Amino acid sequence: MLSRFETNFYPLSFRRCVVTKADLVNAIAEKAGLSKADAEGALKAFAETITGALKTGDKVALVGFGTFSVGDRAARTGQNPQTGAKIQIPAAKVPKFKAGKALKDAVN
Repeated sequence: MLSRFETNFYPLSFRRCVVTKADLVNAIAEKAGLSKADAEGALKAFAETITGALKTGDKVALVGFGTFSVGDRAARTGQNPQTGAKIQIPAAKVPKFKAGKALKDAVN
């Protein structure tokens, strides 16, 4: 059985839907020959590993796929849209992802 990741025969509206965690687990299980429980564990371990590395300020580079990193967002003044009152938005660290060349080429 082909997953929706492997074919272009699905209608355009179907191909634009959101890929859920369950969809990813099913695709990983099928492609890697794992049980769904093992695939879900692998996906969870992947996410936790990336998160842990970003928490410590490290970059995670997956050659051909992309690079996860942490960026700094400066403090700024915002405006409450309901009252118009000025508010101070504090500085924050934000996760960033830069797609690799292979991923960009696959999408285009």
